[in-house]
Amino acid sequence: MSERRAQLTRKTKETEIRIELDLDGGGSYEVSTGIPFFDHMLESFAKHGLFDLRLQAKGDLVVDLHHTVEDVGITLGQALREALGPAEGIRRFGSCVLPMAEAKVETSLDVSNRPYLVYRVELPNDRIGSFDVSLVEDFLYAFSQNAGLDLHVEQRYGKSPHHVVEAIFKGLARALRVAVERDPRVQGVPSVKGSL
Repeated sequence: MSERRAQLTRKTKETEIRIELDLDGGGSYEVSTGIPFFDHMLESFAKHGLFDLRLQAKGDLVVDLHHTVEDVGITLGQALREALGPAEGIRRFGSCVLPMAEAKVETSLDVSNRPYLVYRVELPNDRIGSFDVSLVEDFLYAFSQNAGLDLHVEQRYGKSPHHVVEAIFKGLARALRVAVERDPRVQGVPSVKGSL
């Protein structure tokens, strides 16, 4: 079986990002973005998806967190797409309903190479410390567009922004883990078109 790994670097005037991703890892991680809460979410993503993730990002955080969060989404999405290769033998679809204390979030996705994001999350408090919760949608949009995911995230309920966002990242990890798993019954690409 071929290894499903990717190693990428993205450098712009706003950010510099290095990433290594192994889809068939054990959930180990080394993450440093300069944004502690975002690091915590990416670590949860790796741990619960069983993806090995090495990610270092340096961005213009004195301007805003947006550039770094969005560019990490772009780079992680590109790494996923590269690691998947032709996506032969994968399950393709994944979903997870994940509880986190008083919150519950449903995440469903299709590794279709036809990117789309449906994001139905509303929170009365838009801050987790200094982290702007609206950046989660920006991250997921960039990630789904570059990974080629049809991604649907729906908050069923929840008050704490920390719990809701953590449920989003863990649910994304669990759904993606199922979707990219190799299924021994699937021959070739899981599409009647012959490609994704």
